[in-house]
Amino acid sequence: MRNREYFLQAVIHRSYLQLCPPGLFQSNERMEFLGDSVLNQVVGEYLYHAFPDAEEGQLSKMRSRLVSRFALAECARRLQLGDFLLMSPSAHQSITDGSASILVDAAEAFVAAIYLDGGYNAARSFITRHLLDVFAGTRMAHDDNYKSRLLEYSQGRGMGTPRYVTIDESGPDHNPVFTVEVQVGGIPVGEGTGGNKKAAEQNAAARALTYLLSQESSSSLSSL
Repeated sequence: MRNREYFLQAVIHRSYLQLCPPGLFQSNERMEFLGDSVLNQVVGEYLYHAFPDAEEGQLSKMRSRLVSRFALAECARRLQLGDFLLMSPSAHQSITDGSASILVDAAEAFVAAIYLDGGYNAARSFITRHLLDVFAGTRMAHDDNYKSRLLEYSQGRGMGTPRYVTIDESGPDHNPVFTVEVQVGGIPVGEGTGGNKKAAEQNAAARALTYLLSQESSSSLSSL
């Protein structure tokens, strides 16, 4: 790290500026813009070389899934970026209530900070390690029906049928937030939130897939 100012700006949500003297800080919004561009460049380059027979439309769909709100929010959670964000109490509460927007923005801004501080190769290494290596090999780039994929995965390994349990429902009637836990073999393996039960179940299944695949990969490595 050569310039800490980039990383400080990357974690400043615009709501934090209301708590500071005018002009003291800048929010991470401009960095979000740059980070989004870098992400698309790196992921596009990866897909171009990884799928030489894919047509433009296919590549575009795969890229949109790999830089989707789910993927970036999950990346932010894995890096625990939420613990470092500077924001107002109400903005923090929105993350607690299940909103992913602030985490997605933070992930993009963090990519921009790495790019500005260390250049394109540093940003590409980060994106490869924390996004492509995590999601590109899980078929996430090809299929958004995570419940179907989790069912296929669990039954194919003799783990039975996943069970979805609604563990919380909050928020007003016009803007509810559901929290769903998915269990495989009676063991909780993922939790997701959404504006309806269907979306929450899909998010829970997606997180369960990420967890199960990472566990499978770790087991394979430990057996070598």
